[in-house]
Amino acid sequence: MSHSQAKYFQGLQGVVDVFPNYLYKQQTTRSWDYLGLSASSTTNLLHDTNQGDGAIIGVLDSGVWPESESFNDKGLGPIPSKWKGYCESGDRLTPTKHCNKKLIGARYFVDGLAAELNQNYQTPYNASENDEYASARDKDGHGTHCASIAGGSFVSNVSANDGLARGTARGGAPKARIAMYKVLWGGIGSAADILKAFDEAIHDGVDVLSLSLGFDSPLYPEIDKRDIIYYGTFHAAEHGIVPVCSAGNSGPLYGTVEDVAPWVITVAASTIDRSFPNPIILGNNQVFPGQGMYIGDDTGFVDLVFFEDRKPPLPPTSCEDITANDTWVAGKVVFCFTDVGEGSIGKAAVAVIQAGGLGIIATINTISSSQGLRLQFPFLLVPFQLGYKILNYIRSTKDPKVRLKPVQTYVGIKATSYIASFSSRGPNSLSPSVLKPDIAAPGVDILAAVPEGSFDFKSGTSMACPHIAGISALLKSLHPNWSPAAIKSAIVTTAWTSDPYTGEPIYARGEIPRIADNFDYGGGLVNPNAARNPGLVYDIATQDYIYYLCAMGYAQTDINQLAGTTKSCPKSGLSVLDLNLPSITVPNLKGSVTVTKTVTNVGNPNSNYEAVVVAPFGTTVKVNPSRLVFNAHVKKLSFSVTITGLHKTNTEYYFGSLIWTDKIHQVRIPLCVKTEFSLIVSD
Repeated sequence: MSHSQAKYFQGLQGVVDVFPNYLYKQQTTRSWDYLGLSASSTTNLLHDTNQGDGAIIGVLDSGVWPESESFNDKGLGPIPSKWKGYCESGDRLTPTKHCNKKLIGARYFVDGLAAELNQNYQTPYNASENDEYASARDKDGHGTHCASIAGGSFVSNVSANDGLARGTARGGAPKARIAMYKVLWGGIGSAADILKAFDEAIHDGVDVLSLSLGFDSPLYPEIDKRDIIYYGTFHAAEHGIVPVCSAGNSGPLYGTVEDVAPWVITVAASTIDRSFPNPIILGNNQVFPGQGMYIGDDTGFVDLVFFEDRKPPLPPTSCEDITANDTWVAGKVVFCFTDVGEGSIGKAAVAVIQAGGLGIIATINTISSSQGLRLQFPFLLVPFQLGYKILNYIRSTKDPKVRLKPVQTYVGIKATSYIASFSSRGPNSLSPSVLKPDIAAPGVDILAAVPEGSFDFKSGTSMACPHIAGISALLKSLHPNWSPAAIKSAIVTTAWTSDPYTGEPIYARGEIPRIADNFDYGGGLVNPNAARNPGLVYDIATQDYIYYLCAMGYAQTDINQLAGTTKSCPKSGLSVLDLNLPSITVPNLKGSVTVTKTVTNVGNPNSNYEAVVVAPFGTTVKVNPSRLVFNAHVKKLSFSVTITGLHKTNTEYYFGSLIWTDKIHQVRIPLCVKTEFSLIVSD
C-alpha cells in the first residue's frame, strides 16, 4: 500500500488506524526445580494451581512442532470454554491430526511480510523457497522451544542429542493450553502480521502472551507506529492479558534493554545451578573447568603449547590469527588469548583441526553459555583468571602437558547465580523513570523441545521470557481476577535479590563480573512461590497508563490512537513518576522529589505493615506514613516517598530499596536514583 493509499484508508469509517509495516527479529529439565516448582511438592505454586490447568498461553513466535511430546494432552480435560480460537490448515499441519487439548491453537501470519518484501525488495515471499512451512509448523525451532518452556507437558527421560542433562522435561504450567501464532519467518516478522496476531490472540481468549521478539535500540516511543509491540501489548493488558517480553540480547552494555513499555513484564536472563564443564587437567594435576560441551573421547595427556610461542614469533598472536599453515601445532593442544566474542573464534578451532592439532583452549573475557560450542573436537573456553593460571603453568614447565575430558553434567552446584552477559541492561533509554528490565529468569543453556521431536539447549532472553509467561499463567490460574499489573507486581516485589541456595549476591557477567543491580535484573530473580502470596500489590488501571503517556508529552492524537479513546490529557499536574509501578526510578534528582504510591492488600485482611528503607548512597528517604494498617474495610492505602539528594555534583545511579513488611511478607520495590544538576552554558 502506498502512503497516499494509507492516508485515504485512514480516513474511512470503521478503520481504527493504519500502521507502517516494519520487520522484527526473534530474540527444561532443571530450571523449574531450581526456581522451587518441583512437581513432587504439595506446597508450592505448581500444586496450588493444578499445574496451571485452565490457563491459556499465547505464543507469538516462529511456530510449533506439534508432534513433540511436549504438546501431548495426556490427562487434560476439555478445552476451556472461553477459548474462541482454532487451528489453521497449512503445509504439513492438519488440525484434526496435529492439534489437541494441549495445542489448542495454531495460526500463521505471513501476508504482511510478503507484501513488505515484494514492495521494498521486489522479492515475492515463497515459504518453500525460503526453507519454511506455509503453516504454523516450526522450521526454525525458536517457537517450539519457547512454547515448551512456558507450558510444555511432562516428558520423561529426555536429553540433548548427545545425552546431556537427562531428566524429565516440562513447562512452567504443564497443564496450561498453548496457542501458537506464527509471525516469524527465518527469524524476521512484519509489523502487519504481528499486529494481526495480537488481534486474534486477544479475540481468542488467551490469558498470557509470551513474546520473545522485538526491535534493537534505539527504541521508538510507545505511541510510535513503527513499534507495533507497544500497541499490541497495550490492548492485551487492557483486556486482562499478561504480556511478557524478552529484554533483548545486546548486553552487557547499559541502556540496551528492549520492549520497555510499562504495561509489559520485561525479562532478563540468568543462569541456574547446572553446569556442563569439560575438565582441563594440567600435567601438574591442577584441574580447571573448561566451557565448550566437548562430547568426544578423553585425549589423555598430550603436549600443550602457547600460540604466542610460535617460531618465528610473528604478530599478531591472538586465537583468531591461527591458520591452517601453523602445522607446528600438529599433535598438540593449543592455548591462546582472545578479546573477541566466542562466536567469532570458531574459525580458530577449524584452523587447529586443519593444522593437525588435537584441541584448543581459548581464554576469553566473557563466557555467555556453552550450548553453541558442542563439538567432537575439543574447543574449550576459560575466563582470563583461569587462563593466566594455565599460562603460568606453561611458563614454569619444560614439557607442559594437558588432558581434556568430555563434558560432564553437574546439578545442584554451589555456584552463585549470574545475569548472563548477553542479557540487555537498563536503564530504560526511552523512559528512564520506568525501571527495565522488570525481572530475571533462567535463560542460559535451557533444554527444551525443538523440531523433529528432539530436545536441545538454547540460550537467550528468549528463553527467560517463557519462564515468566509460565509463572504468570500459574498466577492467573490462582488469582483469575488479578490484573496484569497486579501479577507483575507480585513477581517483582517478591523476587530474590541474592542466590536462593547459597545466599551469596547475584552477579552480573560482563568484561568484569560484578554484583548485579536493578538495571541487570529489575526486582531480582523470580521467586514463583513467594509471588503466589505477595501480601501487597501495586496495581495499575488502563487510565493510569494513559496519564503516563500524557506525562511523557506525547501528542494527544497519538495517545488517542493507541488507547482508542477520545479523552483529553489533563492540562497540568502529571508526572511520569506518578505511575504506580513496583519501583521508583529518579533519573535526574535535583534537591528532593516526592512520589506517591498506592498498595492493595491481597493477604490477611487485618494486616499491619512497617516500612524498611535502604536508601541509595548519598540520599535520604522518608516514607509517610511509615505504617500501613489494613482491615476488612480498608484494602487500599497510599503513601509518599520523599527522596532527598546529598550529592553536590552529578552522579551515576545508586540503588536501594523500600520494603513493606508485616513480619510474614517482604514487599520490596527497587529505588534507583541519579543526581543530575542542570548544565549552565555561558557565552
